[in-house]
Amino acid sequence: MVRYEDMTEEERLAKAAQPGKDALKMHPFYGGKVEVVPKACVRSFDDFAIWYSPGVAEPCKAIAKDPEKVYEHTWKWNTVAVVSDGTRVLGLGDIGPEAAMPVMEGKAMLFKYLGGVDCVPICLDTKDPEKIIETVRLIAPSFGGINLEDISNPKCFDILDELRRDCKIPVWHDDQQGTATVEVAGAINAMKIVGKKLEEAQITVIGAGAASIAISRLLLATGFKPQNMCVCDSKGILNLERTDFDENNFKQKFDIAKKTNGAGKKGGMKEAMKGADIVIAASKAGPGTIPPEYVDLMADDPVIFATANPVPEIWPWEAKAHGVKVFATGRSDFPNQVNNSMGFPAIFRGVLDVRAKTITDEMCIAAARELARCAEEKGLTPEYIVPTMSETDVFISEAVAVASKAMEQGVARLKLSKQELHDRAEFMIKRSRGLTAKMMDDGYIKDCSELFQ
Repeated sequence: MVRYEDMTEEERLAKAAQPGKDALKMHPFYGGKVEVVPKACVRSFDDFAIWYSPGVAEPCKAIAKDPEKVYEHTWKWNTVAVVSDGTRVLGLGDIGPEAAMPVMEGKAMLFKYLGGVDCVPICLDTKDPEKIIETVRLIAPSFGGINLEDISNPKCFDILDELRRDCKIPVWHDDQQGTATVEVAGAINAMKIVGKKLEEAQITVIGAGAASIAISRLLLATGFKPQNMCVCDSKGILNLERTDFDENNFKQKFDIAKKTNGAGKKGGMKEAMKGADIVIAASKAGPGTIPPEYVDLMADDPVIFATANPVPEIWPWEAKAHGVKVFATGRSDFPNQVNNSMGFPAIFRGVLDVRAKTITDEMCIAAARELARCAEEKGLTPEYIVPTMSETDVFISEAVAVASKAMEQGVARLKLSKQELHDRAEFMIKRSRGLTAKMMDDGYIKDCSELFQ
């Protein structure tokens, strides 16, 4: 494979644009990316008397007597809904529920292939937070978990908080918790690459949306010091002298401003990046969002995570030309993908395997530390700070870590040994990948090679 560093500028841009061009061919070819198929046997048509009427009445009565039995008799134990209103999609913004569907279907595909988790994409035709909350409450009995996705800031915070309080199943916002988990894992290992300690590192977060706020919170819980952190949104560095947010208006920004910026920085992105050891950007899609010359203001051996999608805030070759030691993006076609795809499939695998009631920050940190450990065990390099999607065993280990933390914190309905957790996760994840390979081999998933001839 030719490295980006060895390509011309034109070749780099063409390669970066290719996934989008291929997507426009392959999406209509398959007519969507997921489907529902039976998983129970049909030995003859007589079996429908078991799966439907009259036999189905017996499990119905068992669940009515003990609602927890729904986990034993239905798909609830292994199924989540990914719910979006399409108001903040992939850096594309408010494009509506129909246009959000390809992303939610892709999410469902990743859930199944990487985590062995069945997932239903649900795009809502409302932007009203109360209607979103009420809808999720109403559909919750059908699922073992809810994944909120691509909901705009600041309403996403209130929606998540209220649903976590009210629902009896785990609800999380992947743009917050999922993204934060993987970026924390990457930050832990990036600091090892450059030989800097977490508690001493100067860190700048560019952006103050759902992802950035969650990343900041989880970084602080992991060991980075609040006085060494600076957060900058589109209007400048968050500090208490600003009057555009307070305890009632953008409370999350106000809370961050109270805790961080021990150096008393003022100004915008340029001032925020000065002296930083690591910059984590989850802001406006690039290129050009982060001017390359700003990188020159950072500390020696700087680290940049430019995670906007579909185009990072600065291209990797631009950053490296200005001395960046470790560079990461949210894209799978560049090295160091610090994207939530390494988080949510395994986290929900672990959550579902112990029927957890919620997903705590401690469970996210357990996942982040396990991701960091797995990468370090294989050997860290500037272009390998987190595991990749091809490493099946990592998803299994991560699921076990999350489930173990859930049991430790008392939020799990089931108590299982580490070996039982490992065996469950391994079976479900390898089964899913095996099913996809088998369907491709047998032609039930069509060969798409004709599209590229």
